[in-house]
Amino acid sequence: QVQLVESGGGLVQAGGSLRLSCAASGGTFSPYVMGWFRQTPREEREFVAAIRWSGSSTYYADSVKGRFTISRDNAKNTVYLQMNSLKREDTAVYYCAAADVGYNDPADFGSWGQGTQVTVSS
Repeated sequence: QVQLVESGGGLVQAGGSLRLSCAASGGTFSPYVMGWFRQTPREEREFVAAIRWSGSSTYYADSVKGRFTISRDNAKNTVYLQMNSLKREDTAVYYCAAADVGYNDPADFGSWGQGTQVTVSS
């Protein structure tokens, strides 16, 4: 059973940066894609970014394109989300997840981390 553990969340001022990490453990890890999603209490979980576990394909939500960068370290079974130029509307709990198909539909992702809170203050 693969376990995903996020870290790196916190409180940051608008315009600042944070780097989230997601480490996988607990078994053979070779998903099709790794993704980041976020959720606030009043909204459904939304896609943020995804990266193919092999190859170079990356995918971003329009709201974060140009500000966030997803990357991975296969040797460490870790995926990262570098978040720059943060805005108040980026405030949410951020989750990483692994999927064997697709890249942006939460229903395709079978393994999820516990989430890490990102709060952006003005």
